[in-house]
Amino acid sequence: MDFFIANAYAQQAGQEGNPASLIIMLLVFGLIFYFMIFRPQSKRMKEHKNLVSSLAKGDEVLMQGGIIGKIEKVDADSDIMVILLTDSVAISVQKSAVTTVLPKGSMKSL
Repeated sequence: MDFFIANAYAQQAGQEGNPASLIIMLLVFGLIFYFMIFRPQSKRMKEHKNLVSSLAKGDEVLMQGGIIGKIEKVDADSDIMVILLTDSVAISVQKSAVTTVLPKGSMKSL
């Protein structure tokens, strides 16, 4: 019956890893985390903040929900702006809901 189950042997005492290798491995993982996750995300946030701050009346924008409209009014004091969907339909949205500024005339081509 010994051929079904391998024998278990105790590990010899005194075989510990080098603590410097553990610190180096943690630093490498930290650098990977920084360059793969944190840095690109902060770059995207900075680009979106610049996009939101550059919004002006007359810009055609694409919202997060897929709504396309033209900016009618931008409040500098608050985080709200008015978007015209058609000539008679206007909605109020947050500035941060804008994903893209579209080229002029793209609403008419739809």
